[in-house]
Amino acid sequence: MSYRYTVQNHTYSFPDLKTLLAKASPYRSGDVLAGLAALTYEERVAAQLCLADVPLQAFLNEAIIPYEHDEVTRLIIDTHHSEKFKIISHFTTGELRDWILQEEVDSLVLQNLALGLTPEMVAAVSKLMRNQDLIAVAKKCEVITRFRNTLGLKGRLATRLQPNHPTDDPKGIAASVLDGLMYGSGDAVIGINPATDRPADAIKLLEMLDYLRDQFAIPTQTCVLCHVTTALAIMAQQAPVDLVFQSVGGTEKTNQSFGINLSMLQEAYEAALALNRGSLGTNVMYFETGQGSALSANAHGGVDQQTCEARAYAVARHFKPLLVNSVVGFIGPEYLYNGKQITRAALEDHFCAKLLGLPMGVDVCYTNHADVDQDDMDNLLTLLGVAGCNFIMGVPGADDIMLHYQSTSFHDALYARKVLNLRPAPEFEQWMQNQGLMNDKGQLLRVNKGHPLLQNAF
Repeated sequence: MSYRYTVQNHTYSFPDLKTLLAKASPYRSGDVLAGLAALTYEERVAAQLCLADVPLQAFLNEAIIPYEHDEVTRLIIDTHHSEKFKIISHFTTGELRDWILQEEVDSLVLQNLALGLTPEMVAAVSKLMRNQDLIAVAKKCEVITRFRNTLGLKGRLATRLQPNHPTDDPKGIAASVLDGLMYGSGDAVIGINPATDRPADAIKLLEMLDYLRDQFAIPTQTCVLCHVTTALAIMAQQAPVDLVFQSVGGTEKTNQSFGINLSMLQEAYEAALALNRGSLGTNVMYFETGQGSALSANAHGGVDQQTCEARAYAVARHFKPLLVNSVVGFIGPEYLYNGKQITRAALEDHFCAKLLGLPMGVDVCYTNHADVDQDDMDNLLTLLGVAGCNFIMGVPGADDIMLHYQSTSFHDALYARKVLNLRPAPEFEQWMQNQGLMNDKGQLLRVNKGHPLLQNAF
């Protein structure tokens, strides 16, 4: 089906929904690189106006990647909840935008609607929204998950303690873990990006983290971010795997480039559930995503990078994850050129994922060759905190010495919690107080050399 819109006596034509979505997307370098971006500002506005008039039903009738050729499309269509969709089935994209901004459409309404939405619908509506709109709606979406603590509650901001080391040295990692815990980091997960993907090394790191967590009864979960096939192998050896990690994309070909498919994720999900290691809940998956991954794998199929990203959330949602993380600035300037593009993409990712019912966190980050600096990241961190982001990263000094990119430090998380009156996950907060690391006002306490964590951790 083709789409047309006339602006000042000039009629813009868009041959299909896929093209219309791409042309309506805010400007970013990845879509330009792919040849999908609007050629002029006027064409982009025409596409947005045209997209606003598209009935939501059209997204169910016109697959942007054919059903027969892509298992992510099949997942989206086959799991769409028609009953929950009924409440908005008569809306156009523009009417959906206006409706979700209304005061009476609260967290409960949006939670009930989530399974009635497809990624293409939420991607489309995000293209019609200014940053303020993306923040306002995302803030209403409370998405709560549990494993050994409770994440996503309103008024809370969790952190992933990321103690990476360039050679996976256990002493270096342990020092970073203790440092982070002292700063109240690690309630989302204590998660290591390993330098290698060898099963024996993954088990070694997992056993070290599990020993520390168990010794001090820390109400959190640990993860070594190895490939899902490695996780399957070490779970078969009864390694202490709390969460299974995997990067996922929004097309079947993107996932093939990661060496995965939906069946493999299902096998890992069931294996993690069978370990039964959670004390409060059964959310056992941790996914990472990011705009541009489909383009970098030459697997976007003519779909713009933001819509591809939203389709990745359909993959994540199917496995009821504890955490989903958009590594928004990690992919580099070829896809998100500067601070403005990274900020916009992060707010879109957070909004789309929350609207689909996902526990979304964002790695507020950039690579050193992007046109961005720490002031841009401070702004983005604050915006995401206002928007109710579930979690951010806690990296020693904000400089990841294994992955070589800039993220948020333990101190950055403290800043966000303080200025926005946010607190850690409740179980973790209580543990901090019991350990003498935090008072009941959420203020960190000074720790001397005799603290049990420093004396007895390893």
